[in-house]
Amino acid sequence: MSNSVPGRSKLLRLSAFLICLVAIICGGSSCRRTRSNVFVIALSDNVKTIDPIGSSSVDAASERVRVLMFNSLVKKDEKFDYVPELASNIQRSDDGLTFTFTLRDGITFHDGRPLTSADAKYTLDTVLANSFAKSTSFFEGSGANKTAYIKSVAAPDAKTLVITLTKPWTGLLPNLVPIAIIPKDSYESQKTHPLGTGPFKFKSYDSNQQVLDLEANPTYYDGPSRIANLRARVISDSNAMQAELRAGRVDIAPLPTSLSPDAIQSLSQDPNLNVQKFNGSNLNLLTFNTQQPPLDNVKVRQALAYAIDRESMIRDLLLNQGTLAHTILPEASWAYAKPQQTYQFDPNKAKQLLDEAGFRDPDGDGPQMRFNQPLLFRISGSSAAARQYAGVVQNYLKAVGVPVTIETSEFNTMRQQVQQGQFQINYSQWVGGNQDPIFYNDLFATANIATPAGGLNRSRYSNSELDRIVAEAKNTYDHAVAAPLYAKAQEIVSRDVPVLTLWYQANMVIAKKNVQNIHVDASGDWGFVKDLTVQ
Repeated sequence: MSNSVPGRSKLLRLSAFLICLVAIICGGSSCRRTRSNVFVIALSDNVKTIDPIGSSSVDAASERVRVLMFNSLVKKDEKFDYVPELASNIQRSDDGLTFTFTLRDGITFHDGRPLTSADAKYTLDTVLANSFAKSTSFFEGSGANKTAYIKSVAAPDAKTLVITLTKPWTGLLPNLVPIAIIPKDSYESQKTHPLGTGPFKFKSYDSNQQVLDLEANPTYYDGPSRIANLRARVISDSNAMQAELRAGRVDIAPLPTSLSPDAIQSLSQDPNLNVQKFNGSNLNLLTFNTQQPPLDNVKVRQALAYAIDRESMIRDLLLNQGTLAHTILPEASWAYAKPQQTYQFDPNKAKQLLDEAGFRDPDGDGPQMRFNQPLLFRISGSSAAARQYAGVVQNYLKAVGVPVTIETSEFNTMRQQVQQGQFQINYSQWVGGNQDPIFYNDLFATANIATPAGGLNRSRYSNSELDRIVAEAKNTYDHAVAAPLYAKAQEIVSRDVPVLTLWYQANMVIAKKNVQNIHVDASGDWGFVKDLTVQ
């Protein structure tokens, strides 16, 4: 017995040495990854807040991580229609003033307390009583003229929530989608420790390092995720993102906005990576100032549409990571209808229309242009893609005798100039807004013509027929009635070309080969993360 103690002491010292040696060798991220078994999902854009409802602004990255931790009363389906999520049933009164939500059974928050209608009422009351970014859409007008669409929110029993409106408003369900339901009296703690009902539970967040750690919610109502531990990392630098993917320190990078089409194509050649393409809904487009000559002439706008070879741009610049867009609505939308009048590349047709508009070519194929002054094309100088696209568009238009001057400026300055009408052509993107057909009212109704104070109709387009159609459509709950109205709106806008839709960007996903069950819908939302598997 006396000889066994020193032997055991030597073994303990040897074990301690080996543990230290392993710790030194495994100081790299690969050993840490193996030990912790954390699944890493990468974003390109900074997460500005983990506050689910109270931020002063709304950004895509924060909304993507929100859906990992929270649910809402309503969600969008694959056709961009509004369906129950935490609610099991939604009933609307005949007069359109009352919506009754019945909550699902058996749903609990991450701390174990059951979800009740009191929590949903508290959430909505908190949003309506504050000046959050997500509060704005529940009101119309501003200043002294600001009035609420919602008259009252009631919770008559634990499973029933009743929202009463001041007047019929088809915008209720769409605006409930981003409102994460939180437990009663929990708002202040949500800013630093989010607590919801979603598929993943909050563990920690480092705002400086932009790292959010989550764990699977074992009692999630739609079944627990097979990913036990999830880390969302922001990697904004393109080179760093590529390096982390190639090194295996990132498991999946959905919709990596920092990566160019060339970079994504290069990553597709890596034998350890899998690059997948899904149809997207984010829209790239050109806006024409319809109040400034010569773009006040519809034939000139049509000519520009025929002069630009969008399909070649998609093939050569996007490397086919996009789909030709004929309307502002994504093709998956319940309201999408391809117009009869579309624009295929046809420079001869463009020249014919310019001739008909009174802008004849003074010297045939010579160097003289059809206009005395070049069209002013404003873009954001911070976007390399915008500069590239603008240069290509400039060359296409020059080929049919239309001179173009490109002016770049800082994004906010450019947006202000466009808002004030100080442009003739502008390149921009819409992310999310174009998923709802009511966007035809926002973007093209005369009442929404842009001014320095606001308004999204930056083309300054005005058409009384369209105004009447979209006014009727936006106040119609019945899709069978609204769909043909929106089809007419799409036809009118395609004919009059206040904007030229270029393409929908594809939802590109780069993942390790062992990551399976990747299904991203056109919205690009992160609801698919719960169902990912790792082989």
